[in-house]
Amino acid sequence: MANREELGIIRGARAGDADCQLALGKLYLFGGASLPLNVPTALHWLARAARQERDDAWRLIGNHIPYEIARHALPEVLCWYQRASDAGIPAAALVLAQLQQQTAPPVSAPVRHPVLPAHGVHPTMLRPTAPPALPPACGDLALTATQAAQLDQLWRHHHAAFLQQARPLLRPLLARAPADAEAARVAEWQAGPQMLGLLARCAALLPPTSADAELQHCRELAAYGGERNAQLALGLWFARMDSDGKRHSHGIAAVNFKRAIRWLTLAGEQGLAEAWFALSRIYLKPEFSQRCVAEAQSYLERAADMGHCAAQLECGMYAWRNRRTDAQSDVRAAYWLQKAAAQGCLEAEAALQRVAAAPREADWMTSVITCLTRELSESQPLLAARLELAALFGLSRAEALLLDVKAADHGHCLVVDIRASYGRSKRRLVLLRTARERQALDRIVRLFESIDSGPDGLEGNYRQRLYRLKTWLPDDLMAA
Repeated sequence: MANREELGIIRGARAGDADCQLALGKLYLFGGASLPLNVPTALHWLARAARQERDDAWRLIGNHIPYEIARHALPEVLCWYQRASDAGIPAAALVLAQLQQQTAPPVSAPVRHPVLPAHGVHPTMLRPTAPPALPPACGDLALTATQAAQLDQLWRHHHAAFLQQARPLLRPLLARAPADAEAARVAEWQAGPQMLGLLARCAALLPPTSADAELQHCRELAAYGGERNAQLALGLWFARMDSDGKRHSHGIAAVNFKRAIRWLTLAGEQGLAEAWFALSRIYLKPEFSQRCVAEAQSYLERAADMGHCAAQLECGMYAWRNRRTDAQSDVRAAYWLQKAAAQGCLEAEAALQRVAAAPREADWMTSVITCLTRELSESQPLLAARLELAALFGLSRAEALLLDVKAADHGHCLVVDIRASYGRSKRRLVLLRTARERQALDRIVRLFESIDSGPDGLEGNYRQRLYRLKTWLPDDLMAA
């Protein structure tokens, strides 16, 4: 679970803030306090920051993203490695050379000219002739610049026309390629960069239940070549389900969960949250011989960590259902439901109303802000801070006076629990909705950081705190 600071960075990155994208890329690149180290995801966010002219982003890409990860993000990453190489970063120059070798067209072999007699030979006969055109290397295409540009244009606007033009180019090579991904692995077959790109695009246009053998062949080879979306689609096809976990009535004749798990795992390791979510659905299926609820929950949380809305909603609801067996379960429920609600999930927003019900209105809360004078802040800073908390989060008088501010702050919510000192109260959560609330709470927490907020601390017990409050509040507010 991301901490308070990381949660703010994630939100900013998804909103398009370049600095947050750079910071999130660093967290995934080196590992954060609670975020896992994930190099493909780091490259995703660093590339987005680099597109917004953050120089540190392409420097980090050049220094730390290896060729094995970068090759899956061609051709976009070439410019970042070029910049980093020009800036004198040795690691970037090495990866750039490997990427350029991968994207370069096949080089024809040098032509050996026959040795001719020295006498009686016209000088023009000794001029080297142009080497004959060679066929493209095995497993790759030889597209002209015009063909590549035309295919790119069709891919963006006319998928049917793209397939119509791409299929004749692929058919000769598909005829010589292995029959499926397993055969390609055994034969150690490798697709060239142009062919892999075309295979991936054709595979993306294949519906999950399609019986088109040629496009299925494309998907198998693209998945073997490392294309993550093809790996996801192939895993779902073997599991005979869609990305939401719903079963398809058409597709592969017999479900093969073993192969489905293999391809979905590969896709998930390349940063696809949908793959982890699909794996969680598989491990919950009663017909799966290795069904395991704990394993399913682990994959579900991975998907939720990567921003999968349905996974976040399910994690939140699961935590809320288990609140009676785990004291902090409601805090986790609020965390996941807030993340899902931020993506527009109405079901999560409705659930949040149950998890953190709005506080009851009280007259003293609406008028307490008038008592926050400079004189009170200077002479009684802790009391002034507690009154500010009451005004911000709708705390009752007892809650405001007795709340352990440091322990109550959980980043995304405030846990209001004073039952140990005030038996008539109930434990409840207050959500932090705005940046203003977060900033104010951070400032107040720093004020209480080195202070014992308990009844044996500097502020005294409840009776002493109440007496101190009465000396400052007007009588009409104390009667409220």
